[in-house]
Amino acid sequence: MRLLPAALAALTLIAACTAAGEKPAPETPGAAALPGWTTIAPGGDTLCAAGTPYSFHVRGGDASRVMIFLNGGGACWSGDLCDPSGGANAYTPFAEMDANNPARMGGVFDAANPENPFTGWTQVFVSYCTGDSHLGDRDAIYTTSAGKAVPIHHRGKANVQSALDWVYANYPQPSRVFVGGGSAGAIASPYYAGVVADHYPQAEIVQYGGGAGGYRAGAVPGLLETWGTFTNMPDWPELSGFDRATFTTGDFYRVTSMRYRGMRMHQFNNVDDDVQQMFLALMGVSDPVRALMHANLDELAKDIPNFRSYSASGKDHTLLRYDRLYTTTTGGVRAAEWVRGLAEGRDVARVTCQAEGCD
Repeated sequence: MRLLPAALAALTLIAACTAAGEKPAPETPGAAALPGWTTIAPGGDTLCAAGTPYSFHVRGGDASRVMIFLNGGGACWSGDLCDPSGGANAYTPFAEMDANNPARMGGVFDAANPENPFTGWTQVFVSYCTGDSHLGDRDAIYTTSAGKAVPIHHRGKANVQSALDWVYANYPQPSRVFVGGGSAGAIASPYYAGVVADHYPQAEIVQYGGGAGGYRAGAVPGLLETWGTFTNMPDWPELSGFDRATFTTGDFYRVTSMRYRGMRMHQFNNVDDDVQQMFLALMGVSDPVRALMHANLDELAKDIPNFRSYSASGKDHTLLRYDRLYTTTTGGVRAAEWVRGLAEGRDVARVTCQAEGCD
């Protein structure tokens, strides 16, 4: 795929992103220490894009409340975008990068903030280093515009499954599980909410995706195929009603909501998100992201009775990893309180930024 000059220049934006009753994170072979976190290297079929080892992070807490967060970090589907040494910075290619370190993040990962909606929860931070929105199941060889071969391991599904298997083994009976994601992780979050719900029929599963509501592009089905998204999917009859040639990111919500009609599903977006706008340009779409986002959100709200969204003004990208979680207010509703409603399993309102000048 040929890169648009403005989009290529903009790719640098992607690079920038034990109390009473708690259960400690279990000791695991290959684990290393981060401040307040245990880092787990699961091995097996897991890999990052360039073949380096994969790892994820756990902060122990209440065994009945588990937060699974799918990290973001761009995406790639061509040699120029996927080459870690090419300078495009389209995605995070290594698990050990600061972008995959929750100890360096704010928002819901700041245990010291008294307003944190997830205080006391077990938190599982699923690192991201495969360029496939956590959905890949294919090793590929791409070629750059200069003719260089770039082998890439799209192992997103294997990496996430390793984290889920660890959760299943160590937290067998949670009552509430929050399955959330930011950016690329937001795209995958409704799918994995369904996967987790299959394993925990006794639990209330709450889904959240932040910073991925504007993707309305004809290129999406091709990217999903390129990554091997539909390889080794669960045997869900709900999937049979969707054509892979026209599958959209919103269809992950529809499939899971058909399977689990009571599940509460959510999105947060900034309506002029410049990272989403940039990736739309890479997919050949020049329409303003806010118009595409509004169309997607309206359709999901129509199709899914339990779908709610929060649309804030501005160009920021994602929410939960940043302290702007505590400073964002839209339509008189603080984002931190809206997210607290999700964490507590309450129905929340659809929030839009019309009062702040948004369409």
